[in-house]
Amino acid sequence: MYQIDINCDMGESFGAYRLGSDEAILPFVTSVNIACGFHAGDPSVMKRTVAAALERGAMIGAHPGLPDLAGFGRRNLAITPEEAYDMVVYQVGALYGFVTAAGGKMQHVKPHGALYNMAASNYALAEAIARAVHDMNPELVLFGLSGSELVKAGQAVGLRCAYEVFADRTYQADGSLTPRRESNALITDTEEAVQQVIRMVKEGVVHAVQGVDVAIQADTVCIHGDGTHALAFAQSLRQRLSDEGIVVRSVWAK
Repeated sequence: MYQIDINCDMGESFGAYRLGSDEAILPFVTSVNIACGFHAGDPSVMKRTVAAALERGAMIGAHPGLPDLAGFGRRNLAITPEEAYDMVVYQVGALYGFVTAAGGKMQHVKPHGALYNMAASNYALAEAIARAVHDMNPELVLFGLSGSELVKAGQAVGLRCAYEVFADRTYQADGSLTPRRESNALITDTEEAVQQVIRMVKEGVVHAVQGVDVAIQADTVCIHGDGTHALAFAQSLRQRLSDEGIVVRSVWAK
């Protein structure tokens, strides 16, 4: 049986600024990654997003990022592993409080943006993040790029890890994501993105921009909720996965 979790970054509004289509997309995903205030989000947004996710039955995860609101957490910062540990504990703890206060349980932690990409290739940073998650709650699932140093570090400290793939991102021959600064980093064609997901789930491969197929494990697929056609894509992907006989459910249900 083929199965996949669909996750989406949410709660990225803050103050007077609104970003994303959280409420509209929630029915089509099984897990949500909620911003914790460093790259986006604020306490009120976190509280509302947690409540909306619980109402819809979506599993909740913390989405800790670098302290970079202006760059939306997508700019590399020269942080030490110790600083990474502290940032993750601080942010996960904040969301954990809102989830607990609302009577829910947290399923996972998924680093955001540059922190995620840095940890994908830097084992020392990845290990610090994994230890932070484990120290907060060893039952939490760590989401990391399939085949990355982050999932290796998570497994080494005893965490359950979910190998993550991306619907709307292109891949390099080494299994890494094409940097966002590159013109071909994003897949904007719905059919192309859907087909990429289906191949990753059913065949365990992704076609890299260099023209070769790369082996990949797909436990959870990320879709983005802030694009122009985000809702239409979420609807289309969910329907096509069903048509292909692929069960969509959270990683905790595996």
